Formats: sequence, C-alpha cells, structure tokens
Amino acid sequence: MNYSEIMVRYGELSTKGKNRRMFIMQLAENVRRALVDFPKLKIHADRDRMHLLLNGEDSQLIMPKLQKIFGIQNFSPSLRVEKDVEVLKRNVQKIMQAIYTGNETFKITAKRSDHDFLLDSGELNVALGNAVFDIFPNIQVQMKHPDINLRVEIRRDGAYLSYETLQGAGGLPVGTAGRGMLMLSGGIDSPVAGYFAMKRGVEIEAVHFASPPYTSEQALQKAKDLTGKLAPYVGSIQFIEVPFTEIQEEIKQHVPQGYWMTITRRMMLRLTDMIRDLRKGLIIINGESLGQVASQTLQSMVAINQVTTTPVIRPVATMDKLEIIEVAQEIDTFELAIQPFEDCCTIFAPPQPKTRPQLEKVLQYEQRLDLEGLLARSLAGIKVSEIREMNIEAVREFEDLL
Repeated sequence: MNYSEIMVRYGELSTKGKNRRMFIMQLAENVRRALVDFPKLKIHADRDRMHLLLNGEDSQLIMPKLQKIFGIQNFSPSLRVEKDVEVLKRNVQKIMQAIYTGNETFKITAKRSDHDFLLDSGELNVALGNAVFDIFPNIQVQMKHPDINLRVEIRRDGAYLSYETLQGAGGLPVGTAGRGMLMLSGGIDSPVAGYFAMKRGVEIEAVHFASPPYTSEQALQKAKDLTGKLAPYVGSIQFIEVPFTEIQEEIKQHVPQGYWMTITRRMMLRLTDMIRDLRKGLIIINGESLGQVASQTLQSMVAINQVTTTPVIRPVATMDKLEIIEVAQEIDTFELAIQPFEDCCTIFAPPQPKTRPQLEKVLQYEQRLDLEGLLARSLAGIKVSEIREMNIEAVREFEDLL
C-alpha cells in the first residue's frame, strides 16, 4: 500500500510536564538523523503525536528504522484521502479487500478532530462499518481486541486511514539525559551497556582503546562495527580511538603481574574521564558485570574507581552472562562480539590477576610510572570519527576478514 504518512505515538516522554517540548524536539531530531537517507520526508512534531509525511518515500524501508529509535511507543502507517464520506467508504473497502482473509474480526475506530466534518465519530463508525458489510456480509464485529482495527481520523488537512500498529523501542529520546562516555571493548557486555544507557536518554560516545601492533586492525574495525550496530537507535555515534600501546608496555615493564589488570583499568578510566571532560560528558558507562572476571569483583571495582569522582554507570552489573547474551542477540551485536580478535584487556592478561587488590600497593606501583606524561601523550593521539548504521557492504567486508 502506498502510505501517505506514518503517525508516531510517544512513549514515556508523554508523561513529562514542562520539559515535554524539549523531549519531543529531541526525538524529532533523532528521527531526522536516523532517516537522513530519505530527503523527501517531512517531520511534524506535535504535542501528542509526530507525523512523518512520506512524500513518496518507501514506508517499508523507513518503518524498520523507526522501530529502533528510543522514545517511540508505537506508530501506524496511514493513508491520506479526501474528506468525503463516499471516498472514505471506497478506501475502507479497498483496504479490507486487501487484508481480510475470511477469518478475522474487525472494528472501525473513528476520531473526528475537525468538528466541521459532516458526520461525528459515532455516525462515521456506523457508515464505514456498513460499507464493510456491503462487501463482506458475514464478517464478524469484535469491539474488544479485534483482529483488524481500522482507524479513521478526520483532521483539518484530510482524512487518514490506518490498520497497522507497530511497536517502537520505548524508553526516552537519546540526548535528553545528557552525554556519557561508553568504554567499548570488543566483547559482549559493553555494547549491551551502551544500549541500556541510550534507552534512558543518554547520548553515548564510544571510547575504544587500541594497542597496535598487539591489537589488530580487525579488532579496531570490530569495535567500530559494534558501534555501527548501536547507531540506528540515534542516527550516528562518535567513535573515539585511544592509543594505549605505550601505557601497556610501561605497565608490563614496571608493575608486578598480579596488578597489571588493576592498573591498566585505572589508566583506562583516567583517560576516559579526561575525554569526558574535553567533550562535555557527564558520566562514564561500562560493561562491568559483578564477579564475571578478576577486574569486576567489588574489591577490584573499588580500587579501579578510586581514580575518579565522575559517576560510573554499570547497566549490566547485576545481570548474569546468559541474560546479557540474550540482549546482545536481540540487538544483533552478539555474533560480532564473539569474533576472536584480541582487545587491550586480554593481550597482557596476567595468569593470576589480583581479585582483591590492595589500594596501597596499587598507589605504590603507580609511582613507578610517568602517569602525567603517559596520559598526556595518549590523549594527544586520540582519533574521533562518526559511525553510522552498519550497511550490508560493511558486514560483508567484515565477514571476508574471517
């Protein structure tokens, strides 16, 4: 069917009070960014709904993208027709002929916001319902939970017909809660953490640590591709590559093996916090899951977290691995995440890392390092790029590397 528009219904943001307009405008901007490849599309964001005027764009390409945008509760593709009773009857019959198989129940749900229209809502329900009976005399009406709910809305600019309602991603529009730095490795957990943060309105920027030649170009591309899997929820994400080779070599040379992981994570957290400050972020997000590895015991978290007063949000901290994997599969990051490319956290992983590091020893060992110089040189070498949704060609190129 050649739809005229897609009518978007807001989710949680519809409960907002004086800030409601800000939430709606942010959602409209996110929709605009996500649908930038559809130049004819026009977006009208009202207080209660958003209307996407298609102007000839293909709704079948647009609707899957809309389903990933946080802040949308659900949406309905609609057909705009002339505000004439006979025209409405013909189009209702046409739609029913296209979708009715002989078994479904139906109802007509009419709404008249243009009170100058000839029929009120009740009269319109009867007239259009009778038009359906004219072509399907044996069809059954079901007022509660019908198989087909054909909605008719009479507005000032025309009449709109719809029968599909597709679920959106819910949550809050990305950007309404501020900006956060996502510590993105190449594993399963951190993309899921980023997904949950975005769902609560956080605009994420992905911070990835690379240690060439110990980590490969494939590992770096994998992190970018994982970011590309998260990008459709907002349109695009800034990807920040942080050079980490010198720091890891210095840690390996001057620090006892048992404390390599603790001090490595402390350096990563310091750098992420410095990047957050430079880029006007408010929080740090990571994929730590309590007790999953040595650096994620409570004692390790306390020792690592000591380097910053910035809030560190851990969305998957209390989830077990199977729960995290289930979400990763839902958001299509799992298959990428399990590809066997090394990251900074594994290349120098000690055989027996400290699970209960002593902060006094951590501080003592860090005195052996030129912390200020190492951090400054790493920060000076960061590279920032914009990552958009992964396309088919990018996926194929990635698979060719395997």
